[in-house]
Amino acid sequence: MVVPYMAVLIICLCIKLAFTKSEIYFAVNGLYSSWADAIAPYVTDLGNGWTAVTIAVIMLLFVSYRKALIVASSFAITSLVGAQLTKYIFDAPRPKLYFKDQIKHLRFVKGIDILSYHSFPSGHTVTAFMLAVLLTYWSRNKAWGPIFLLIAILVGYSRMYLSEHFFEDVVAGSVIGFVLTTIWLWWLDNRKFIQRPGWQKALLKRN
Repeated sequence: MVVPYMAVLIICLCIKLAFTKSEIYFAVNGLYSSWADAIAPYVTDLGNGWTAVTIAVIMLLFVSYRKALIVASSFAITSLVGAQLTKYIFDAPRPKLYFKDQIKHLRFVKGIDILSYHSFPSGHTVTAFMLAVLLTYWSRNKAWGPIFLLIAILVGYSRMYLSEHFFEDVVAGSVIGFVLTTIWLWWLDNRKFIQRPGWQKALLKRN
């Protein structure tokens, strides 16, 4: 997953260098359809914190305490510390507030609660890339890596499509999720205690 992600990141940086914040936003905002309006809220929910919690619970019940701990701790570090703390440090306006003087030119998806503050970075994107890294790491078939990466990218795009975030927010969120998870996973999964047999059990797993 590392090589494909680096390729995507380079492309994103090139886009950022070639176009302004407003140009990228309005390009995305102008590409819409009824079917995209219908599925975007569901795609964006894949980066919701409850998705990470659900996966951690599944790991706890059926897979292993080790993986449950890794998911839960990775979520805490990347989302609660990496994303939320950064949001309050930058306190950046979201599109709705940033373009308040041009609000009539903005298109919003009906039924979506559009926020105004704490735009940078995208927390949903952080969580999506965190989960993509972990699921790729644990997959026996590494061909799943690009699929998990694509899902994470779609979550990031959905945040722009729904006018909740800017391009910069999503790219930064992907970096935070990818880098912090990789470092934390390498450190935690190499601790001796987590390799003990007891950590490979699960609450409902037949051992």
